Amino acid sequence: MIDGLWAHSVNPSEQRHGLEDHLRGTAALATRFASVFGVGELAGYLGLVHDVGKGACCWQEGLLRAEASGGRVVDAGGRSIDHKEAGAWLAARKGRVGLFALLVLGHHGGLAARRAIKDMLASAEGDAADRVQEAVQRVAELVPEILADHGAAVPGWARSADDPYAAELLLRMAFSALVDADFLDTESHFKGVRRPSGPSLSSMVQVFEGAREDYLRSPGVSPIDAVRTEIYEQAVAAADQPIGVFPFPAPTGAGKTIASGGFAVHHAARHGLRRVIFAVPFLSITEQNARVYGRLFGPKNVLEHHSGVDLHDLPVDRRWQRLAAENWDAPVVVTTTVRLFESLFSRRPSAMRRLHRLAGAVVVLDEVQSLPDAMLPPILSALRHLTERFGTSVVLASATQPEFFSLEVFKGLRPRPLLAEPKPYYRRLRRVRYEWRCDPKPTLQAIALEVAGQEQALTIVNTTKDAGTVHRHLEEAAHGDVPVMHLSTRMAGGHRRAVLMDVRQRLERGLPVLVVSTQLVEAGVDLDFPMVFRAFAPAEALQQAAGRANRNGRLEHGRVVVFDPADGSVTGTRLVYGAALDSTRAFFGPDRADPDDVDALSAYYQARYAVKDLERAGPGAEIQRYRADFDFPEVAARFKLIDEQTVAVLVPYGDSGEREHLRSLLISPAGADPWVFRKLQPYLATLPRRLAARAVGDGLATPLLGDLIEWDGEYHQVRGLELADPSGEDFVW
Repeated sequence: MIDGLWAHSVNPSEQRHGLEDHLRGTAALATRFASVFGVGELAGYLGLVHDVGKGACCWQEGLLRAEASGGRVVDAGGRSIDHKEAGAWLAARKGRVGLFALLVLGHHGGLAARRAIKDMLASAEGDAADRVQEAVQRVAELVPEILADHGAAVPGWARSADDPYAAELLLRMAFSALVDADFLDTESHFKGVRRPSGPSLSSMVQVFEGAREDYLRSPGVSPIDAVRTEIYEQAVAAADQPIGVFPFPAPTGAGKTIASGGFAVHHAARHGLRRVIFAVPFLSITEQNARVYGRLFGPKNVLEHHSGVDLHDLPVDRRWQRLAAENWDAPVVVTTTVRLFESLFSRRPSAMRRLHRLAGAVVVLDEVQSLPDAMLPPILSALRHLTERFGTSVVLASATQPEFFSLEVFKGLRPRPLLAEPKPYYRRLRRVRYEWRCDPKPTLQAIALEVAGQEQALTIVNTTKDAGTVHRHLEEAAHGDVPVMHLSTRMAGGHRRAVLMDVRQRLERGLPVLVVSTQLVEAGVDLDFPMVFRAFAPAEALQQAAGRANRNGRLEHGRVVVFDPADGSVTGTRLVYGAALDSTRAFFGPDRADPDDVDALSAYYQARYAVKDLERAGPGAEIQRYRADFDFPEVAARFKLIDEQTVAVLVPYGDSGEREHLRSLLISPAGADPWVFRKLQPYLATLPRRLAARAVGDGLATPLLGDLIEWDGEYHQVRGLELADPSGEDFVW
């Protein structure tokens, strides 16, 4: 019977999901989602046709067998039954929407390359023709609109060969709207979930401003609070500008976190934007910023979405955040740049379903200097098109603002700065003096001896190997009553957080503390030392390190000692920073500029980009070529925001009972839920892949699940994992 076409098996209420209901429900949601960026009609049509293949008799029979057995939908011979071809064929032949047929074809398995349409058509008009036509005929009797021509719904700019990157991004955004609608309609059938709608950003302006006033009345007033207020007021005034790209260069400690939030909420309210998405490069900053924004926007309005937070332990009144994490359906989202951009350039439906939430939003990218040069062509291309085609405003915040507008990808794009004249603020907030120990080069032991003479000092080096070396020297040289602490990714996540908390408390109470760290403390971590020692690194790293010295301006000036270690990890440092080191030496040093010099920084970035020729050579340029050819699998495989040469290590740190419980869940035959991995974060350190393999071979570690290994050796109570790398290429943070 025609009225017995089903999309999904029975739910807990013993009700099947009607195919017509599912197609129309998905279409309605997809239309609403994609209307934000002007292709609601097109996305709605794709929603109508996406599961047409389920109308075939063999699929309907397979569904009933699966329902009875609890297995998958397969034919009588146990083979899977395709249900995507019929809808994709309709989109390509009847709907005449061209490449948008890929969205239907990939709504379960992921976006394919454009050649998949040709293969699909050959199959749908060849071996599978009878099944495809049967499904189309049966569903068309219930949903006749599937036979309509929707070619006119494709925007003209998406057809143009002049800018394939804009068209490629539209395919991604429309795919996101489609798969999110499909997920939600299916979820509604099986779980009966109704997601509460959060408050509008326009209603949150007063909440934000009131909370900011309370925040400023908190103990610990800083001498530079007046300057921070000026910067905040300028940022809010800039919110009146049209949607676009907003560079926000401001010195470290200038209050960029709060000022960015103030701009975002006012800008969203004035332009009717739907949400604010804050993306930061490192987990430690994500957690720190989420606390700040939770205080300013209200914790019930902020979704903290990254691998370090367990949404399954939320109280009842905040369970909505667990649902919203899947598709960022929240007024304020705090996430990582890795999650943001690797989702943007993914091909998997589960990762891409949240992308349509970027349209009509404010995206604040904090610490943008941390974006890898190699990935800038696709990243900046996508950001430009988000602002020009999808109604998204983008804030580029950094104390060391990269010269993105000097690159071809931003040519002709008008910057809308949050600060009209940032240079005076760099002069007014210059809170440190640089000292250089580069000629002659000191040894790491000599630096440790100098650090040992301080009461409070932070030493930052470029590799975990150097951090361990300096820490051991410092333990020997420091006075017995002065704690010598260590920070690197060789330590478990919970271990690092505990150390940072202890360090902050000691600094606030004026107690002695010496810290040796890799660069993980540089970007955005709120520490205020009187003195910082920094191994030679690119200019932005030197300036970021200086932001941990005299951060709150309570001293006449802090001291930043830049040293070029004679016995440091040369190979590891070069692997981390590459040609940026040479450009830094050309512009900064004892007889040149300091890293706080804005003009020198600008020249440095332009020279660095020119040397790399990153828009014509390298991984990012190659990704752009695959994007122009609509080869989504190749783009996903090649886009890597972070170094993939590391593996996670479960280490013996913290609550052994919880750790063992999570371990048992992780390796259970039923498989682990995502929350198990999130709960494991406090117990995970990292190792370079080659060292991890060596540790397993030497019996120091055991493979656990996928790339995850379990540490069987000793875990140092201060330095974490200690495993020497004879190659000298130990460059993990």
